[in-house]
Amino acid sequence: MKIRKATLKDIEALTKLLGELFAQEVEFTPDEKSQQKGLRKIIKDKNVGHIFVAKKEGKLIAMTNLLYTTSTALGGKVGIIEDVIVAFEHRGKGIGKAILEHVIEYAKRKKLKRITLFTDEDNFQAQDFYQALGFQRSSMVQFKKTLVE
Repeated sequence: MKIRKATLKDIEALTKLLGELFAQEVEFTPDEKSQQKGLRKIIKDKNVGHIFVAKKEGKLIAMTNLLYTTSTALGGKVGIIEDVIVAFEHRGKGIGKAILEHVIEYAKRKKLKRITLFTDEDNFQAQDFYQALGFQRSSMVQFKKTLVE
C-alpha cells in the first residue's frame, strides 16, 4: 500500500469513496457534482489543503482531507481533517490508522499548531479509533448554518 497526495486523475475514485462515506453519515447525502467540485478545489489549491489517498494494487482504497485555516487562539496555521473513509472491503486492516498517522506526521512537518476532526455523535467506533490515535474529545460543540441549498 502506498499513501500519497491526490491528483485530478483520482477524482472519479475519490467521488466513489465519498459516496460510500456520505451514505453512512446522518448529515450528508452523496452528490457527485458537488463532491467533484470540492475535490477539484482542494487538489488545485495547496493553500486550501491536501487530499491524501491510500492505493493498493492500482486501486484507491482510502482517503482523507487536511484543510487549512489560521487559529487566532494559537497564533498560527491549523488543520481540519475531513472525509476519513476506507472502502468497506478494506476495513479492519490498519489502513485508516496508516493514512491518519501519515497525515498527522505531515501536519507536524508543516508545523501546524493543531488538527481537528469531527465524527457523528453516535459513531462510538470512530470515536474510540480517533482517541487511540491521540485525539482528545473537545468540550466545544459544533453548530452549522447551511447558506445554500
